[in-house]
Amino acid sequence: MARNTMNANAHIDSCLASRNSIARAVYFESGDDQLFGWLHQPSMPSQPKLGVVICGPFGYESICAHRSAREFGEVIADAGIPTLRFDYLGSGDSADIDENSDLVKRWTQDVIAAIHELRHRTGVDRVCLLGIRLGALLAALASAECRFVESLVLIGPVVSGRRYVRELRMTQLAGTAMSGTAGPDADPEVSRATPKVLEAGGFSLSEATLQSLAAADLQASASPAVRSILIIDNDKLPSAKRWAESLSQAGIELEYKALPGLIEMAMTAPQFATAPQAMIDVTRHWLTAVAVRPETHSTVDPQTAEQRTADQSSVAELSLEDPESPRAKITERPVYIPSGATLFGIVTEPRADEKRRRAVILLNPGADFHIGASRMYVSLARRWARRGYYVLRLDLAGIGDSATRAGKSDDEVFPDEAIDDIRSAIDFMRSRYAISDMTLAGLCSGAYHALRAAVAGVSVNRILMVNPQNYFWKKGMTLEQIQLSEVVHNPGLYRRRVFSLQAWRRIFKGQVDIGRIVGIYLQRLRLAGEAMLRDVGQRLGVRLTQDLGRELEGIVAAGIRVTFVFARGEPGIDLLKLQGGPAVSRLGDRCRVRIVESGDHIFSRREPRSIMEHVLSEELFMRADIAADTSDPPSSSALQQAPAK
Repeated sequence: MARNTMNANAHIDSCLASRNSIARAVYFESGDDQLFGWLHQPSMPSQPKLGVVICGPFGYESICAHRSAREFGEVIADAGIPTLRFDYLGSGDSADIDENSDLVKRWTQDVIAAIHELRHRTGVDRVCLLGIRLGALLAALASAECRFVESLVLIGPVVSGRRYVRELRMTQLAGTAMSGTAGPDADPEVSRATPKVLEAGGFSLSEATLQSLAAADLQASASPAVRSILIIDNDKLPSAKRWAESLSQAGIELEYKALPGLIEMAMTAPQFATAPQAMIDVTRHWLTAVAVRPETHSTVDPQTAEQRTADQSSVAELSLEDPESPRAKITERPVYIPSGATLFGIVTEPRADEKRRRAVILLNPGADFHIGASRMYVSLARRWARRGYYVLRLDLAGIGDSATRAGKSDDEVFPDEAIDDIRSAIDFMRSRYAISDMTLAGLCSGAYHALRAAVAGVSVNRILMVNPQNYFWKKGMTLEQIQLSEVVHNPGLYRRRVFSLQAWRRIFKGQVDIGRIVGIYLQRLRLAGEAMLRDVGQRLGVRLTQDLGRELEGIVAAGIRVTFVFARGEPGIDLLKLQGGPAVSRLGDRCRVRIVESGDHIFSRREPRSIMEHVLSEELFMRADIAADTSDPPSSSALQQAPAK
């Protein structure tokens, strides 16, 4: 079947406008692989001499800091300086990497590849590397290997790789303790004193990477071979002051500042993270001064401006091999979708000879951008594309790389217009690829939006929901108000503590918030009371507001198949029982609930995440087969446990 290109084609190769600059999604080569990036350029034509490459942080910090990295790129481009921010190999939207690779070595080469790409596309003579956290260490290492680097901006730099690894290990242990997986059934690799692979916040570092980090120490290394450096340290816990002092003594033109904002930018969940305006302002001012100073030498790229313009007009795409058929490739490409604000997404397309027209749209979990928590959306999209699906990883308006609607806030997790965005994305996929079978899927708030879209009558065939934490959202609610884990779990915990002498001592010392505990019990009673009223109302045929059971029955009656996937112990399970009532059991195989053992809310550990991805894939493929079969669907119990591996 030929692809329907219609009007949707006009949005395939486009850009996003911001203030006095434009941003274009690009792919470029790093060795034998391809990296994804955003090229921010001034709106007005110019002949810039200085360009900036942004080297982002690692892992969960990169998800938290995504909005801020975008803000840095836009502000610097607004000042007339072209800027490239990019994803290292094996991260973000770039190609995957062998998990045993030395990432320090490989990512340093990626930085150098980004330098050449920026010069190739813009013709700048000089390059400044702006590194955040681990990206600052990589920038310093790359500057020693690339003669085009004239200056460095290092924000919260990792000066000692060994100390950084210790920090990640502490994060790993804290995450294990908070998820409740530190008991006898915990992953033994996590519990080892010096595991070969470090996994923190859902991202892994190989043994080779850990060895390279252990040897990386900027304090003990030769000073970077650059003309000038701006170091912006964490004001609350500065870690680069001693190194900055040693650089000053070495005669490097240095400016050192300790400013607020690092924790709020890179160590705060994306829905609560804020861009570090003081850091951005200082960086812009410093770069503006660097851009106009006299050159020390000329390194003009011989390519003409006409050639660079032609390069930029080409359609960007990433080709990925299919292990089952090396000659056939799946393809990823950026797309821009109009929906009140321009939405951005990445579509992973199956092999060119795929005849079936099936698609999945993955919706943001919280304010995480379109790679999803722990980059799981990238893994799922590529897995499903190899099974013949077109998969769109979508940023809702105001999240990730999508534009924000006028009058709306950035990173709004439950926007009123989310259903409009979903409709626009579905229309785009149907128009562009002639899709006949559509699935919505998402984690946490992405699951919520998939459910709400189905309730609103959006044309889909199935919804896959992972760890939804709430099923109803009222305008004016805050994110803190919908964190219901204490309401559905903690009453039992508090009942046990009634008989604890230590707990009573803490109460008499004023160390326990009695009002909070009372509030939890009252909310639990309210939920239980509402559940009873809904059950009575359903028996009497009375329609009540916020009746999840009736909503699920309506979705299923419309021919939409429903799957819930939960990590064991998730509050959404109990809320489904309370708010869905007996309807979930009555719907049988048309509304399935799958439980994955040992996972946390975002499936941050590899083994549970792998099981969860397997369960989702199983449900997607099975549901598609059932939809294609005219016979009655097989019966099954409503509650099923995911197979252990």
